[in-house]
Amino acid sequence: MSSYGRRTFIIGAGCTAFIKPRRQRHVEDMGLEAATKALLDAGITYDAVEAAYVGYCYGDSTSGQRALYSLGLTGIPVTNVNNNCSTGSTALYQANTLVKAGAAECALALGFEQMAPGSLTSHWPDRPAPGALLNDAARVAEDGLGAGENFGPYAPRMFANAAQEHMERYGSDVGHLAKIASKNHRHSVNNPYSQFRDGWSVEQVLGAPQVTKQLTRYMCSPTSDGAACCIVASELFVRAHHLENQAIEIVAQAMTTDDPSTFESGSAMNVCGYNMTRACAAKTFAQAGFAPDEGRDQVGVVELHDCFSANELITYEALGLCAPGEAHKMVDRGDNTYGGKYVINPSGGLEAKGHPLGATGLGMHFYIAMQLREWAGPMQAPGLFDTPDKRGKFGLVQNIGLGGAVVCSLLRRPEFFEPAGPDGRDRLGYNHAFECRRVTMEDVNKVKSRKSSPYVLQAARL
Repeated sequence: MSSYGRRTFIIGAGCTAFIKPRRQRHVEDMGLEAATKALLDAGITYDAVEAAYVGYCYGDSTSGQRALYSLGLTGIPVTNVNNNCSTGSTALYQANTLVKAGAAECALALGFEQMAPGSLTSHWPDRPAPGALLNDAARVAEDGLGAGENFGPYAPRMFANAAQEHMERYGSDVGHLAKIASKNHRHSVNNPYSQFRDGWSVEQVLGAPQVTKQLTRYMCSPTSDGAACCIVASELFVRAHHLENQAIEIVAQAMTTDDPSTFESGSAMNVCGYNMTRACAAKTFAQAGFAPDEGRDQVGVVELHDCFSANELITYEALGLCAPGEAHKMVDRGDNTYGGKYVINPSGGLEAKGHPLGATGLGMHFYIAMQLREWAGPMQAPGLFDTPDKRGKFGLVQNIGLGGAVVCSLLRRPEFFEPAGPDGRDRLGYNHAFECRRVTMEDVNKVKSRKSSPYVLQAARL
């Protein structure tokens, strides 16, 4: 056992379609779908789950219990998590930490969101907003930029200013933001879970309505409804349940929050979490055994937090995927897409597939796990396993929420991975990595606990 605890693995994952927020589905039903898919994928019932962490931002207390009670009332601890846009990965971080510490053999992380159309707003106008100080720091940073006063809603304006700082420092421009957005929309065409599958060109992205001076609508992630789920287990559990043919190791994972530079540096990039991401990436790669600034060449596929294409640009550098000031050159070389050095956001990213806050980070881990299983079909990143090591390259996840928190994960095939025999595709009856179907009550019955309640389950809407 290393100083970081036991080895841990994603053994099951599931996702719903990410859809426009039109109140067509509710969190308990989306959560039930994602969790059922993850349990089917893992080939276990809810009885095997020893603890659950459930993430959401817009919902009443104990919404996590409500969603999971349809699968059973087993008395396990269910903890509800709210960490802004990094909520889903924070739930996974908690589940992973529990298993890594030896306090459980199997834990479940679920995230969902039912959002309102339009820009994000506070539901608590009767008290000071926790982001008020951050907003003040953002205004100070904006005043220090050469572009003058910006416009637009709170969140896109902050990230647009981060891009403006990068432009003034390093010579990037709005065209690079459009290339990133177009790349993500192009990737999304192959993802049936995506909210948008239009494949907008660079010209169409630039021609969309302006949201800020730097960002158009197609450079921004939409509000969304959706859910995602990952199940984490120990190596003992993996071998006991014969999951060597699909378990993906969480080789390293870290979570960081703000340091003084967020508020004191006058940097729009730091206000948007550049500093947090840089620190989190450094901790993650160090935990995996790499020396400072090393290991990035062993990454093949990435899902990162492109709430706006501006954030994707600065995150390349924060993660160390390129040197500071080189992100726009990386874009021009095509090193962020198929045929380049990395395939970044093969799912389409938040800009295209959607951004249901509580589900976002877990959705990212779902997509990377499926890439490393080589199940991703038309989204599959090529060359991940063209290495002397049968484990192949790493998959990297970065999920950020302002206010603030960042989670980074390095995932990889374990050395015992052997793709043979029945796996999650057989248990679901199709390849859910790139086929999007709803679950049925028959599916739920396969994975529900022996201690389930017909009274609760009769209220489920699938």
